[in-house]
Amino acid sequence: MKVLKKYYLIKFLSAFVSIAIFILLATNSCAKTNAGNEPGFEDSSQNPSSSGKFYPGLETVLLPEGLPEQIKEYTGFTVSFNKDNHTPNYVAWELLGTEVSNEVSRTDNFWQDLEIEGCPAHSDYSYSGWDRGHMCPAADQKWSREAMEDCFVMTNMCPQDHDLNAGAWNTLENKERQWAKRDSCIMIIAGPIYSENDTDRIGRSGVRVPGAFFKALLAPYIEKPRAIAFVYPNINSTGNMEKYAMSIDDLETLLGYDLFPALPDDIENAVEAEFSFVEWNRSR
Repeated sequence: MKVLKKYYLIKFLSAFVSIAIFILLATNSCAKTNAGNEPGFEDSSQNPSSSGKFYPGLETVLLPEGLPEQIKEYTGFTVSFNKDNHTPNYVAWELLGTEVSNEVSRTDNFWQDLEIEGCPAHSDYSYSGWDRGHMCPAADQKWSREAMEDCFVMTNMCPQDHDLNAGAWNTLENKERQWAKRDSCIMIIAGPIYSENDTDRIGRSGVRVPGAFFKALLAPYIEKPRAIAFVYPNINSTGNMEKYAMSIDDLETLLGYDLFPALPDDIENAVEAEFSFVEWNRSR
């Protein structure tokens, strides 16, 4: 009898531990990761997907073979860094509508990441005539002090024309925050575009100046997912932002990248083939 009681006690404890582990894992999976790369929500009321859909790995980008790349996850965004250009290939992050109204103040403390080969110093941009242009903007990281500090890392910067940085690029960033609030969650991938004519370099590190910049946006959790891309030349880009819009397919052709490969094929094919600026720009 004692042996039997001991057997059932062990079975009970084993079941209890299993349930406790399951609850712990489930709880952790609903909290936003430090890297901010996968949609995560503190409670079910923040979940932007009424259907309960979830696509992990949306920050993943497939690059052409041979392109230098070092991946690092920071708080709130992921960088694919190119040691030859001393700039990112791309920066990817998730922006929740619940994050854009937070009040963590901007730091402006640019810093060099010595773990990343080829990461330039803050001084490489000094007196160059180019801004330290954020790919992932500081205003998207007001939800966390650590995220705000991380977004000033030099791996997140590119030489950017001041008029573009303060003008059309900033306008697009502001729109993205409005769209995140409307759609609850958007994924953003941004980076420089280089051609063989982009030979100018700045600073002791030789940071390569890009000829243009891209943004790829995806609203994956609305009833009918949609995506859109933008390309801006690295100059004062005037005119309506619709002028710079294109499909993800067209952007992929321009870059040679495969964006959002983690989406199910049917959704990826549908959202990347066409776009509607009017639909993206509606207020609701």
